[in-house]
This record gives sequence, C-alpha cells and structure tokens, in this order.
Amino acid sequence: MSRSLKAHILLILTTLVWGATFAEIKDVLDRGLTSAMLFNAVRMAFAAFALGLVFLLRGKLRGISAATVRDGIIAGAFLWAGYEFQTQGLIYTTPSKSAFLTGVSVVLVPIFLVLFWRKKTNRWTLIGVAAAFVGLFLLTVPAEAGKPLGDFASVNRGDLLTLGCAISFGFQIIFLGHATRRHPFEQIAFLQTITAATLMFISTPVIEHPHMEFTPRLITAIVITGLLGTGAAFTVQAWAQQFMAATNTALIFALEPVFAWITSFIIYGERLGWRAGAGAVLILAGILTSELLGHPIESEGPSLATTGHTIGTQ
Repeated sequence: MSRSLKAHILLILTTLVWGATFAEIKDVLDRGLTSAMLFNAVRMAFAAFALGLVFLLRGKLRGISAATVRDGIIAGAFLWAGYEFQTQGLIYTTPSKSAFLTGVSVVLVPIFLVLFWRKKTNRWTLIGVAAAFVGLFLLTVPAEAGKPLGDFASVNRGDLLTLGCAISFGFQIIFLGHATRRHPFEQIAFLQTITAATLMFISTPVIEHPHMEFTPRLITAIVITGLLGTGAAFTVQAWAQQFMAATNTALIFALEPVFAWITSFIIYGERLGWRAGAGAVLILAGILTSELLGHPIESEGPSLATTGHTIGTQ
C-alpha cells in the first residue's frame, strides 16, 4: 500500500472518529456536566499530555528546533481560534448553520492557496470542491416551508463568528501541511496540541463561566474525545498531510457531518430525509471527483520560509 493511499484511508477513519464523537460531546453538554470551552481545554490538555508522554518515551521530541516550535505554534494557534470561534458562534446561531459554515473551509482552502501561495488548482478539483460545498449545504441546513435556503434567511453575529471558525480551520490545514513537510510530524502534532490547550485555558475564563463535574460519564467522554478525537486524530492528520494536498484534506473533512449523521441514525434512530441523503452523496461524489480526476498529490507551493507568509509578516 502506498503512503498516499494509506494517508487517505487513515484520514477518512479520523474523520469518522470526529463524526462519531459529536454525539458523545453533545451528550455531556446537554447534561450540564461541563461548560463547552472548559471541556475543550481539558480534553486538549489530556491529549497533549498523552502525546507528550508517548513521543517522549519513543525519543521523538529530542532536538526540537526553533523553526519547528514556530511552525507548531502557528498551526496550534489557528486550531485554537477555530474551536473558539465555533463554540462562541453556537451561542448565537443554530447547529445547522454552524455545521455548514464550519464546512465552508472546504472552499476556503483552495482559495487561500491561490491567493496567498499562488497555487494552481485543477478544474476537476474545483468541481469536486463545488459538489462537496453544495452537499454540505443540503446535509446541514434543513429545508423550511417557503424558504428555499432553509434557515439562512438572516445573518447574525453567530454566523460571522462561525465563518471565522472556517477561516481558521482553513489556514490550520494549510499551515499544518507545510509544517509536516519540513519537520517531524510527531513534534508538530505535539506542539500544535499543547499550544491550543494552553490558549484554551488562558481564554476560557474570559469567554465563559467555566464549570465541570467530574462524574464517570464526563471522565469517559474526556478520555474518548481526548485520546481518539484529539490526540490520535491530530497525530494521524499531521502524518497524513505529508503526502496529501491541503485541498484533498479539506474535502475529506467534509465527511464529518456525513459520519455524524450515520452515527445519529444508528444510535438515536434519527432520520434526516432525502435532502440530507442527497447532500451526503454529493460530498462523496466531490471527493471521488477530486481524487480520481484531479491531481492526487499536489505541491502546495513554496515553503512558508520562502514566501514570507508567517504570522509575524503577513
């Protein structure tokens, strides 16, 4: 099996984990066992501790250079920003809007690569991105009588915050891809996670009134989402993006609401109808179009060191 194929398979499995753990997170939040931002901070810190311990014992954290620290912090800062914008946006907007607007990063990644890194994009990749974008809309935005665009009749503060989430995750995908091509992926995965955890703990008291009840149910959720949905998932993403184009990565991440839908159907018997089903089909079609007809592995332009596109110089 080639590294490219293995990277695609593992990234799809990672997206499956993210989609499946959505119900886990929603359950503990609905029970009032924890505030949202504090939960994110704790599970991110748990993931950072687990990754640090594993990689330290395997000798993977030796000789971390200043450039590695810089690139890991940049990716981690965008990861933190994505979580912050998404969580705050949910206070003011609907879950369907949030899911769709977060998925807009699928479209933003190729746009950012063209604008900031002068990258050329294959037309089949653009067609795949467009199909996935429409699919995301159909899957995440429910239809309403007399409103063809569903509940997108008005734009509120939460929508703008969630758009900030999509922008942040779009840049995180790109910067992580650049970083893992230049540095050991283990070091980048650890630095990204610990950066996000640190920023979360600093910002949580400012953003919300944190509370947490350490019940067995909450601890289970922290362990599952921390180890699988955060630690293992971010490590797989860091490794896989060495062999994948950022646009392809974003397209695969569009599968998250599909897997969340499937999980909800299996566990809760939730039925979303033909509209959601058509959306899921379009997302899959978009991914297959990009993968089979577009460029399978694309160079994403010069490294950040040669373009000057770093946090400090933009």
